[in-house]
Amino acid sequence: MSGQYDDCTKVTELCPIEATIYAYRPNLGANIFFLIVFAACGIIQLVQGLKWKTWTFMIAMTLGCLTEVIAVYLTLKHLVLTLGSAYSRLPARWYTWIFIGCDIFSLVLQGAGGGLAASADTQSTQDVGSNLMLTGIVWQVVTLLLFAALAADFFLRAHRNRADLTDAAKEIRRTARFSLFLAGLVLAYLGIAIRCVYRIAELAGGWGNEIMQNDAEFIVLEGVMIVLAVLALTALHPGHFFPQMSPLKRTAPNGILPEKDDVSGTETPERM
Repeated sequence: MSGQYDDCTKVTELCPIEATIYAYRPNLGANIFFLIVFAACGIIQLVQGLKWKTWTFMIAMTLGCLTEVIAVYLTLKHLVLTLGSAYSRLPARWYTWIFIGCDIFSLVLQGAGGGLAASADTQSTQDVGSNLMLTGIVWQVVTLLLFAALAADFFLRAHRNRADLTDAAKEIRRTARFSLFLAGLVLAYLGIAIRCVYRIAELAGGWGNEIMQNDAEFIVLEGVMIVLAVLALTALHPGHFFPQMSPLKRTAPNGILPEKDDVSGTETPERM
């Protein structure tokens, strides 16, 4: 708001919605739809997490849309351990700590910036908060790009040396479940990445810019992208499609979870 609308505290005839930062009323139908999808997926993730004991993945997904990217980061460690650590540039355990640490740092920057911008009494203070938020989102995108580069490098090296993979790893690569799981990860990653790039554009123009005031773009590039990511990680849950992430593996002689969903066998220590 500016000028004659500086004293406005709510939308009225004298304080039109066009004078607000967003300049539109949020689409109630779209938001109800998103709420239903996220609530349903959260419950399903909780049930699947308890069933398969994929604790860290479950926590990342059920915490909500701030942390679904952490669930994606968690998988690379287990993919490396499953297919072969020799093809990874980094020790498998480092992926978890590096990328989750970077993402948490990004969220801290965004949260601090948002709080500062919301409580600012001066334009300069609001600008500092906005810049902090933007820095956090840019940092998140850089982290996503680095993750993609290392993941792609690992899979290329594993593919080039596929003849040298263990028999168990070769069997896993040939299963439809594994292929579907990787496809779901790629879809989730792309949804999250598109959303983050959109957020950079949304904030880069300052509060009340044209992109920020476009409700349709916000619904598609923010809400729909995260819905796709959450649906992919829920429908293609690692407990069923990539059981190597679960400590409840009742393995066949070749180390692959049987087609029948029977996980009543011996537990192995959790490796999350």
